[in-house]
Amino acid sequence: MESYKNEFSNNEITVSFEPCKCVHAEKCAQELSDVFSTSIIPWINLDGIETKRIINQIKKCPSGALTYRKNTSKQAS
Repeated sequence: MESYKNEFSNNEITVSFEPCKCVHAEKCAQELSDVFSTSIIPWINLDGIETKRIINQIKKCPSGALTYRKNTSKQAS
């Protein structure tokens, strides 16, 4: 069964959320509410906060529902 992925990006990273994996511990929203919100859509907002803080919070996700990848910069031709 394929799970639907939600993806959110800023200039540096893309965050993926897999709802089927989430255990709803809400650790992300409790510890970094400027980025993760349970009451606003879209519930992940990567703007206005350091990417390093977002990555550190994603690493604390107990279920692995949140992941990230670094965006590759495109060179002008």
